[in-house]
Amino acid sequence: MCLPYFCPYCVNQSRDKKDIMFTPFISYQCPYLTNMPNYENESTNEYDYSYGMPFNSTRADYSHQSQEDGLIKLKDYGSKPLVVDIEKATIQNNNFRLALWTGRHLQLTLMSINPGDEIGLELHPDVDQFIRIEEGQGVVMMGDKKDKLDFKTNVFDDFVILIPAGKWHNLINTGNKPLKLYSIYAPVEHPKGTIHKTKKDAEAAEK
Repeated sequence: MCLPYFCPYCVNQSRDKKDIMFTPFISYQCPYLTNMPNYENESTNEYDYSYGMPFNSTRADYSHQSQEDGLIKLKDYGSKPLVVDIEKATIQNNNFRLALWTGRHLQLTLMSINPGDEIGLELHPDVDQFIRIEEGQGVVMMGDKKDKLDFKTNVFDDFVILIPAGKWHNLINTGNKPLKLYSIYAPVEHPKGTIHKTKKDAEAAEK
């Protein structure tokens, strides 16, 4: 049995059928969940957590998503369904840029910017960008012209930055520790599987 507000099948059923689901002593089996793929690995009896967590999971269960050393496996999970502790993954990442998920219409990347360093002045003509800072502080600048960034403000952990397509922008780390953030591009900006260990690597790849 599943709860109707979680199940895409049951939520569309009539009120009478929902009442049957919660009537004592009557067995109801949801055909949607019955036909769901089984992501359990039969050889290890463990779930493939690139698809997310079981329905009744708790926050503590996400420890199973980690490697033996307690770290999340950072890689591009492609367009598979993914559920991840994004704060933990972002803080764990030490690469300048790493693509964590690349779909058809958007992309999630992790970034770590060293003290005094910056993302670099850039422009995405057809891409909207969302940035959330998980740790550190910096200053973000935006503008319609490369030499006229008339929007400027300080940002800190838990702040988000929304960059419209066609805006020149830059983010500089003004703190004394790495600036940890994740960024969402829509549509996709970087090649699937992108890993730039340093800013120098990123600049070389973009030439």
